[in-house]
Amino acid sequence: MEYSEIIRHLIHYSLHFIFPLIVAYFLFKKDWKVAGTIMVSTILIDLDHLLANPIFDPNRCSIGFHPLHTLWALIVYVLMLLIPSWKWRAIAIGCILHLGTDTLDCIIGGTL
Repeated sequence: MEYSEIIRHLIHYSLHFIFPLIVAYFLFKKDWKVAGTIMVSTILIDLDHLLANPIFDPNRCSIGFHPLHTLWALIVYVLMLLIPSWKWRAIAIGCILHLGTDTLDCIIGGTL
């Protein structure tokens, strides 16, 4: 694995697993640990990768390809911010951050 690929993966997984905790700390001060756990758990939207054939393709950008990684899904995630519950907002923010992370990964990887 090339050095640049290692850096790419470090950025990608840090944004999936560490950055949501930082965002939760600033947005949900009182409940940041639970909110952070919820936001990190939104990695589960990657289950839509199981619908693809092949399941993993290093040259495929997940944005716009997998159902939970589309513009329509993003619209739903943004609308979820309107639900008057901090837990639903944490889910929405986690999903939005997830799509942002995957978009950045596609840009760095040259697939978007």
